[in-house]
Amino acid sequence: MDKGSKKSMDSHIVQKRLKLAVLLTFSILCVEVVGGILANSLALLSDAAHMLADVLSLCLSWFALKIARLPSNGEKTYGYHRIEILASVVNGLMLILMACGILYEALQRYQNPPSVNSEMVMVVAAIGLAANLIVIYYLKDPFQHTHDLNLKSAFFHVLGDLIASVGVLVGGGIIWLTGWNIVDPLLATGISLLLFWGAWNVLSEALHILLEGVPKGVSLSEVKRELQAIPAIQDIHELHIWCICSNIYALSTHALIHDSMANQFEKTLKEIKSLLADKFNIKHSTIQFETHPCEEGESLCDISH
Repeated sequence: MDKGSKKSMDSHIVQKRLKLAVLLTFSILCVEVVGGILANSLALLSDAAHMLADVLSLCLSWFALKIARLPSNGEKTYGYHRIEILASVVNGLMLILMACGILYEALQRYQNPPSVNSEMVMVVAAIGLAANLIVIYYLKDPFQHTHDLNLKSAFFHVLGDLIASVGVLVGGGIIWLTGWNIVDPLLATGISLLLFWGAWNVLSEALHILLEGVPKGVSLSEVKRELQAIPAIQDIHELHIWCICSNIYALSTHALIHDSMANQFEKTLKEIKSLLADKFNIKHSTIQFETHPCEEGESLCDISH
């Protein structure tokens, strides 16, 4: 099996697992909404909102894998990868709105905590906890063997919801043992803060990509140092690195070649491409070779290949 076929098969397997995770998470979300209403528990409804964020994140990961297979065209030379980032912005804004609504309702309940059916809270939270464990099991292997930051983000979304489910389960036990109904809005407040934190992470990363910032985990100075260590290269300048989407990086640079190696452009280009792909996961690069230094302030040089 060639490398392309294996990659396509791996992508298909991951998509199937994501579909299963979406269906399972959405089913438990519905159970928590019904249970939260019947038990009069804001904590359960808050956890359902957090699960909705998980569903959106999982759908986004699945969608990103689908659109990554669409071919580029004359108008969209990089394809449709940026749709993933636009969806991330929408996802982040929705998280903020949900968190604000939960926080507002929690503040109302602090003054006069309503009675909560703690037994139902614990049963529903336990079901949610079991479902999250299953989803994490199915996502564990793709998470460990992929560069896809969007898929990793989905994994951590579900991990965060698992922690929230544990909190709701413990909170339900405290209410059942002590009758302290104020624990319910306290848990809801904690989950709303978790939603705010998740929204900030999603939005900050999406905006960083839209502003064409250097990919997280990639150091501009380290890339320059590694490139300049190639024997034929005398200097690297006009170096730019940015994200097309969360897992596709691009680079452009000027490379000044030693006079004695001016006839080794092809060999040097192969070394550069191999280094960028293997060490920094940068697979889209544009290299402009030079045989004399650019003048200060000059953006383009006369000699390029």
